Amino acid sequence: MATIYIDNKPYDVKAGKNLLEACLSLGLDLPYFCYHPAMGSIGACRQCAVKVYRDENDTKGKLFMSCMEQVREGMRVSIADLEAKEFRAHVIGWLMTNHPHDCAVCDEGGSCHLQDMTVMTGHNYRQYRFDKRTYINQNLGPFLNHEMNRCIQCYRCVRYYKDYAGGKDLDVYAAHNHLYFGRAEDGTLESEFSGNLAEVCPTGVFTDKTLKQHYTRKWDLTSAPSVCHHCSLGCNTIAGERYGTLRNITNRYNGEVNGYFLCDRGRFGYEFVNSAGRVRMPLVRQMLPEATDKYTALKAAASALKAGRVIGIGSPRASLESNYVLRKLVGEDNFHHGVSDTNHDLVDMALNILCEGSAPTPTLQEIEQCDAVFILGEDLTNTAPLMALAVRQSVRQKPMLEQVSKANIPVWQDAAARSLIQSEQGPLFMAHYTPTKLDELATKTYFNAPDDIARLGFAVANLIHPDSPEVRGISDEDQALAQQIADALMQASKPLVISGTSSGNERVLKAAANIAHALIAREKAASISLVVPECNSMGLAMMGGHKLESAFEAVLNDYADTVIILENDLFRRASTARVTQFLDRCEQVIVLDHLHNATTEKADILLPAGTFSEADGTLINNEGRAQRFFQVHATPEEIQESWHWLAELGTIMADEQISSWHGYDDIVKALTNEIPALRSIKKAAPPSDFRIAGQKIPREPHRFSGRTSMLANINVSEPKPPQDPDSPLSYTMEGYRGQPPSSVIPFFWSPGWNSVQATNKYQQEVGGHLKGGDPGIRLIEPIGTAPFSVAVPQAFVPLEGHLFMLPLHHTFGSEELSNQAAAIQERIPEPYVAINATDAQRMKLSEGQLLSFSIEGQVYQLPIKLSQTIPSGAAGMPNGLPGVPFAELPAWAILNRDIKWKKQPQTTF
Repeated sequence: MATIYIDNKPYDVKAGKNLLEACLSLGLDLPYFCYHPAMGSIGACRQCAVKVYRDENDTKGKLFMSCMEQVREGMRVSIADLEAKEFRAHVIGWLMTNHPHDCAVCDEGGSCHLQDMTVMTGHNYRQYRFDKRTYINQNLGPFLNHEMNRCIQCYRCVRYYKDYAGGKDLDVYAAHNHLYFGRAEDGTLESEFSGNLAEVCPTGVFTDKTLKQHYTRKWDLTSAPSVCHHCSLGCNTIAGERYGTLRNITNRYNGEVNGYFLCDRGRFGYEFVNSAGRVRMPLVRQMLPEATDKYTALKAAASALKAGRVIGIGSPRASLESNYVLRKLVGEDNFHHGVSDTNHDLVDMALNILCEGSAPTPTLQEIEQCDAVFILGEDLTNTAPLMALAVRQSVRQKPMLEQVSKANIPVWQDAAARSLIQSEQGPLFMAHYTPTKLDELATKTYFNAPDDIARLGFAVANLIHPDSPEVRGISDEDQALAQQIADALMQASKPLVISGTSSGNERVLKAAANIAHALIAREKAASISLVVPECNSMGLAMMGGHKLESAFEAVLNDYADTVIILENDLFRRASTARVTQFLDRCEQVIVLDHLHNATTEKADILLPAGTFSEADGTLINNEGRAQRFFQVHATPEEIQESWHWLAELGTIMADEQISSWHGYDDIVKALTNEIPALRSIKKAAPPSDFRIAGQKIPREPHRFSGRTSMLANINVSEPKPPQDPDSPLSYTMEGYRGQPPSSVIPFFWSPGWNSVQATNKYQQEVGGHLKGGDPGIRLIEPIGTAPFSVAVPQAFVPLEGHLFMLPLHHTFGSEELSNQAAAIQERIPEPYVAINATDAQRMKLSEGQLLSFSIEGQVYQLPIKLSQTIPSGAAGMPNGLPGVPFAELPAWAILNRDIKWKKQPQTTF
């Protein structure tokens, strides 16, 4: 720590920090633009000027840019100095020279960092009276609006997009005061993280196009803390609602998970909530009309359950609470995981590795600090985007330590650090069967079949520790690569192994576990991170349950005749023929879901479930972190949480325990008492009766307007706000106005800080943890009892007349819910099959030609894409794309012609 004096008051701050960061961490207001905690300082805007004095006897001092000045013991600084204040006011004046007077129509108006800083500097009146510079804006695709006239040349956008996120198609053009930030030509931004520009930009140059379609001021949004449902990472979000529709998703800072950023699927995939395909009324198919009221539907469902032999099928996209109440309703022995059998086994294995292994699981922020990474069988950009973003930062760690620190350059001096290390990167090794966007950063990339990837991993583990089994028959080239990877991991101070379920191969997971175990045995501070398929896949595995195939067998063998399906389209979990056979055999099919799909069309009774923005619940992410999401807005009586529907069914059926529950907290209490592994989830958020000074936490900001006018066409008097018995949040703007616990922060706001930059007021220190700790509670810690796996696979061998079909994943298209968002739909690729270019030549097939094949009786005809990396004898098929029937991959596909295969060597570079 260092003692510094700011306007003659002593403060203790961390030595080595930059002065701007120190001032903001102390709660002092100092204007800035170009600085960003995740990207450091470049001193471009000159807005954060302060007066710095040599010592207590210096009365004159000098102006310094605080973001470029390192804190040191005894430093004396003045923020309030008249010369510094005048300089900051002049800087705002220069920046505003060409800025348009369009706050009233700007989407950023009222939540704009530029507005806040203008007010903070006291620059109240414009002095420039001449023509302003103007630009032609660009069409940047379905996610972002572009309005270059509002630019103040802070460089944040290109620093984030190019340097931090690795984007290639946005840059700065021209020079001086004619800078243009955009693409070389109109076109959709290619990066999966482009939406963060809307929050990174301190003005209205880049704004959320999906919000603009709703045209809502941000202060008129009712907001609540939420968790992204579109992958397994559990990024924290703020969901905003107006007039009963969800209007936007913004980042909710979590210092251990997503930090300041979201991927585009998480940010723009929310529109499924407003979809025309929503289930909005209960349906009972035997009745005319089918649409009915809540109580009639409940009575019909209860009668069906009483008369039948019931099983329940849960869902990895439903909350823990909903899955638990279903399990309680049907009985533990009759509860089945609603996932493919392959995913069921792989997620169970991932859970066992994290629980019984010896290596801990890092947070996303800890991944950024790792200095050597080995990724086996995962295309992170498409399966866990924010983890890919974290890996992009990790490759800088080794040169930052070896070069930047030795040169005494602070790590936050971004321009100097990047100039010094240039293209130097730390070790990153990729093993996959198709190219990924991280390949450009890789020290070495290995393309081969999953079994061969596993063999490479086992070889690496054996080289690190001899107790891991030897790989027989490995080629000299592969052995040399394994040695290179092993050496890099052993030389690192924080090595990391990343794998997951996406390749569908359990031996890839076992190989990753062996590497991590071997590193720990060598006393390295190693960690392992495993990607699982969906937002609550890990929670479902921790809860326990039977396989989906056993549910099918129970009905087809007459052990059961009635099924309750929870938020799950079974046609995405098993073959069309198998699911159709199962559902047709059931006497009663009761479905709870929020979107119409192939499964709801087969339902005898359909109950409309609330989406994530209409529900309360808990999810467990891939690292075993339990996190709570909250209802953003009240719903009509006919739509409610799945756990609410199921609990009411249990009450009607006179289930003794379910009948004793009186709300959400009672369900959580019962769940934690019954399932020891989930006992700590009650710590993820305060209980429903939590109050601060006797007050609830308001979902609406104090500037919220239009409550009376919202329903003026019905009644001009203000309606009574809805009541929320299941959380400490209220549906009003009245309530506690201080800072609530981090897990229930509905929006970031502080006096004078109306934009997302207000986050700094909620942090212990800028860029660090939130006050009181970051949201979520970790449920998994490794106990180190697992032995080395000995399941070394044989090398992949092609099969004549077949292709070994591997799953391919897409950020836009592979996830079920986001596929229903209009903006996301514009980015979904057309169905295809990727095959080895040499195989295509041998089969006399060309790009775009239809390839006909079948998997377990399901016939596919898909256009060909040629691949230089997929191994000979294998192929790739997109996972989850609309229009592609489900196949449990990997699987052997039967071709309609005979092909003689010749083993091709793997590709490395």
